[in-house]
Amino acid sequence: MSWKETAGPVLTRMPTVRRPDGHVPFKRKLMWTGIVLLLYFFLTNVFLWGLQGDGSDLFGQFRALLAGGQGTVLQLGIGPIVTASIVLQLLGGANLLGLDTNDPRDQQIYQGLQKFLVLVMICLTGIPMVFLGNFLPASPQLASSLGIGIFGVQVILFAQIFVGGVLILLLDEIVSKWGVGSGIGLFIIAGVSQSLMGGLFYWGGESGSMGVIPFWINVILGNVQDVPALFSGQGINFLLFNSNGGLLAIVTTVLIFAVVVYAESVRVEIPLSHARVKGARGRFPVKLIYASVLPMILVRALQANIQFLGRILYSQLGDSGMPDWLGVYTQGSGGFSPVDGVFYYLAPIHSPGDWMWFVQGVSQEPWQILLRVFFDLLFMVVGGAIFAVFWVETADMGPESTAQQIQNSGMQIPGFRQNVGVVEKVMERYIPQVTVIGGALVGLLAVAANMLGTIGNVSGTGLLLTVSITYKLYEEIAEEQLMNMHPMMRQMFGNE
Repeated sequence: MSWKETAGPVLTRMPTVRRPDGHVPFKRKLMWTGIVLLLYFFLTNVFLWGLQGDGSDLFGQFRALLAGGQGTVLQLGIGPIVTASIVLQLLGGANLLGLDTNDPRDQQIYQGLQKFLVLVMICLTGIPMVFLGNFLPASPQLASSLGIGIFGVQVILFAQIFVGGVLILLLDEIVSKWGVGSGIGLFIIAGVSQSLMGGLFYWGGESGSMGVIPFWINVILGNVQDVPALFSGQGINFLLFNSNGGLLAIVTTVLIFAVVVYAESVRVEIPLSHARVKGARGRFPVKLIYASVLPMILVRALQANIQFLGRILYSQLGDSGMPDWLGVYTQGSGGFSPVDGVFYYLAPIHSPGDWMWFVQGVSQEPWQILLRVFFDLLFMVVGGAIFAVFWVETADMGPESTAQQIQNSGMQIPGFRQNVGVVEKVMERYIPQVTVIGGALVGLLAVAANMLGTIGNVSGTGLLLTVSITYKLYEEIAEEQLMNMHPMMRQMFGNE
């Protein structure tokens, strides 16, 4: 008996959001998307009951990318969903699942398996956060007043985190089926945009917490103390790298916007014509970033899980039990972080302060920093290409699936026979190569953006994802409006 026959009855009965019976009008899609976004912002402000203080954020610099809220019911963010996707893509890439995505029952099993894995990841991530290392400390006062002990309060904390993980899974499904775009992309945009707007406009009480615009206004008005002479070495350092938003962060942010929009517009367009409607023509675009930037979430999530494991190990073993070659940690404002060992070299570069030893006075030796930069580049470029390939295959964007979609729509490539195999061979000339190049390019851009820094201390990867997802959301909205204006287009492209 295969695993499908054993687990199928359970996986096909996993709770799910019902699919719409027909085409969802554009205004209704916008309504559902808006409702989900409001619920997301609300849940990121619902703090855990029974938590003492803020705790230590295990995700650290990955927080905005994982779209959660430290100390809230959305503590885990989209982390469990993304980690489950990584496991499924690896299993699917190795052909260990044995599922046919064209079979409706196998599709149900696949979706049920994904939900089951998300629940497993919620437990594997949430349990160490609550019960190990005091990352989410339970309130002794509440334990005493309820008479349930610290362990009882920890159980309550974990229950809230578990419910939050299930809620964000369902919210993602609502957007995917009833809204515009994907829930994961929407939550990333929301989290990063908050940080970006704060980094631009927040008028803090101290210069260290001001946004870029208020800070430079105060510098011009002479309200900021200890501003060095601008043409000195310290002055150049102040202009380029100050924590409120140096010129390098501003230039990098604008440059990322321009590069991503340009890269999204670079494409090879394969001409199409309708086999039955004379004069009906179209184009199939194979974009430079064909797999989108979403596979980059998987790569960064893998790095986040590696760092998560390191911090859990250190919290249990301590300085005396943790081998130096594995990781040496030091306490900082955001909790302890690696400064040497394997976990240091596998930690991604987050800001210029992580590698500019000649300007920032980093404690590590130059060769150690260069080795860390090399591993980050290798991880992101190779990982981006690999996950892009997996993404294209599992999202039915590969040559075979694309050829079948073109054939089903009644379109053909002029000058070639109307045959699925022929169209597939044409697609094989472009899609695999562009997928690998685009995935590697996105990885390179993400590392470069992190190294140069961005406004509001938004991670370069987060900004890259936000710009690209927003651009694709704009394209999807434009396509929806076109479908509403010309209903026959839905029938031609199989969206009815």
